[in-house]
Amino acid sequence: MISFKKFIKTFFLTELLKGLALTWKVMLRPKPTIFYPEEKTPISPRFRALHALRRYPNGEERCIGCKLCEAICPAVAITIDIHERDDGTRRTTRYDIDLTKCIFCGFCEEACPVDAIVETPIHEYHGEKRGDLFYTKEMLLAIGDKYEGIIAKAKEADHKYR
Repeated sequence: MISFKKFIKTFFLTELLKGLALTWKVMLRPKPTIFYPEEKTPISPRFRALHALRRYPNGEERCIGCKLCEAICPAVAITIDIHERDDGTRRTTRYDIDLTKCIFCGFCEEACPVDAIVETPIHEYHGEKRGDLFYTKEMLLAIGDKYEGIIAKAKEADHKYR
């Protein structure tokens, strides 16, 4: 009797028909594909990507040249030179980040006492050669100015976790 059932299954190709039924069932379902450039998945406010230097509302840069971010960076990707002003305050003359070295750990952001350096949720950047991923102070300030609204929203959303 067992061999007769096996013969019937083999003759009528029931396994093949079951496989085809499953294929048609899956093929007719809506696809979970996201078409990336047009559709974007939500990003956590704690996501760390491109660095930026921020300014105070009066337009002055926030960085006071304490060099804590340079000291804490495990990848030694940050280089800072400072200059003391006539009124006794310090400001940076050079603030460079080499993103080919950076491991995006966020230690620089955590160490900054004035919230000057931040890692934005902007992950759509690239460099075609090594020098393209070497960001200077002017480039970082420009990024901070351009994306200040996004940075402020991410900081506000992340505030309850700090």
